[in-house]
Amino acid sequence: MKTLKIFSWNVNGIRAGQRKGFLEWLQQEKPDMLFIQETKAEKEQLDEKLLAPEGYYSFWNSCKRKKGYSGTALYTRYKPDKVSFGLGNEKFDTEGRTMVAEFGDLVLFGIYFPNGKASPERLEFKLDFYEEFRHRALEEIKKGKKVLVCGDVNTAHHPIDLARPKDNKDTSGFLPIERDWMDRFEEEGFHDTFRMFYPEKADEYTWWSMRAGSRGRNVGWRIDYFYASSNLKAQVKKASIHQDIMGSDHCPISVDLEFAQKDLENKETEDPSGMSGTIGVQDQLL
Repeated sequence: MKTLKIFSWNVNGIRAGQRKGFLEWLQQEKPDMLFIQETKAEKEQLDEKLLAPEGYYSFWNSCKRKKGYSGTALYTRYKPDKVSFGLGNEKFDTEGRTMVAEFGDLVLFGIYFPNGKASPERLEFKLDFYEEFRHRALEEIKKGKKVLVCGDVNTAHHPIDLARPKDNKDTSGFLPIERDWMDRFEEEGFHDTFRMFYPEKADEYTWWSMRAGSRGRNVGWRIDYFYASSNLKAQVKKASIHQDIMGSDHCPISVDLEFAQKDLENKETEDPSGMSGTIGVQDQLL
């Protein structure tokens, strides 16, 4: 078995992140895989340094509905067996919110779940997206796959997961209907990896408003998650929140995952120094 360090980070704009030291952090931390949310860019707008950082394949899924909005990406040191984009439903796949990578019997979802604050219609869209994703994840389990889900879920699950639960009980992101969905998702066999190791740990947040110095005062929300299916749970060896990493209004989160060596053999980047070791085409299927 090999232990992989897998990160997830809502960068709130990959080009802004580049100016704030994102690539330097990537090369210093050297995650085996990094799922990114809210890239706010199309592949054609990115330079080679972002498309082909040393040692990584990259995959990009941009919003088709509006430029500079949403978007997801994946950097990985190992070539997946397959990469796909979306949940298979056009209603939810035009905003570039979903990245799916498969390695052997492991399916990894990197997702930027919708925010429901803008309007009742967007809240309904968010809840429908949740359900569409839940059905897709359960389908993979029925196929005998192991599932790891990461990303910005845009909901704090329990009162311990935000600094001011009473003040936000009527705010999308902490509504009972949103939290009920997370209850059901966990009841169906998906485990919040951070709470696996730290069930009672408070003041651990992943997002802070940019207003009123919220991050400095740690007035935040834990809305970024790694979920592991029950048949994968034993392989999760560590879960972390990296509050000290700046560059976005979110901080990165990570898990250490034991992974079968046979599913990684001959998949490491052949040319880690350039584009020939990198795939960045949105509709590329391997």
